[in-house]
Amino acid sequence: MQTNPTYTSLVAVGDSFTEGMSDLLPDGSYRGWADLLAARMAARSPGFRYANLAVRGKLIEQIVDEQVDVAAAMGADVITLVGGLNDTLRPKCDMARVRDLLTQAVERLAPHCEQLVLMRSPGRQGPVLERFRPRMEALFAVIDDLAERHGAVVVDLYSARSLADPRLWDVDRLHLTAEGHRRVAEAVWQSLGHEPEDPEWHAPVPATPPPGWMARRTADVRFTRQHLLPWIGRRLTGRSSGDGLPPKRPDLLPYEDSAR
Repeated sequence: MQTNPTYTSLVAVGDSFTEGMSDLLPDGSYRGWADLLAARMAARSPGFRYANLAVRGKLIEQIVDEQVDVAAAMGADVITLVGGLNDTLRPKCDMARVRDLLTQAVERLAPHCEQLVLMRSPGRQGPVLERFRPRMEALFAVIDDLAERHGAVVVDLYSARSLADPRLWDVDRLHLTAEGHRRVAEAVWQSLGHEPEDPEWHAPVPATPPPGWMARRTADVRFTRQHLLPWIGRRLTGRSSGDGLPPKRPDLLPYEDSAR
């Protein structure tokens, strides 16, 4: 990995994590780590181009079918691929199938970019993480193996204590806050060989007084009504939060065009 490289283009592939939920902007759209990373890269490379093909709720098979070949055809310097975690959260998850699809994705993308970036996704502390930890770690083992075989960079967010802190996760308990996305962007930035802007991105968040019993119960009720029950409803009816939504930024265009 070269130090302080100059890349001219970035394509991001994935699901809600790469789309940027829940880094909400005033206009109701999402920013997220990929947009933040693109902004930094564009500041170093005039004419820098950026596409973000991510759509919330996508499973790895959908990412492979809908995004991978599109991304490969763009011929970007850097491609980021984050997928498979939504699969691990499903009750009936075929990890062998996930492994095969992720392998297909990496084999298609790696020859068509200067640097492929994979990630060990962060996990929020709590019962959900503990329940699905074996599947997540199985997924990460596949990612590590693929990276070694295809020369990809792996950004290890899973081991970062700061990103496991519930305070860096939105009320839906599935997506990072703006501060969480900022830290992810910094992690990817450094993994690409750039000088750190925040050397302590992985440091734990400063301690604050824990919320009281009533505040915790109120948050639990809000989470159940606004997020958990709708999520269960979509699972029961075979729907996804991303149904009908287009990619976030489907064309590889100069980054300035997306400035807000």
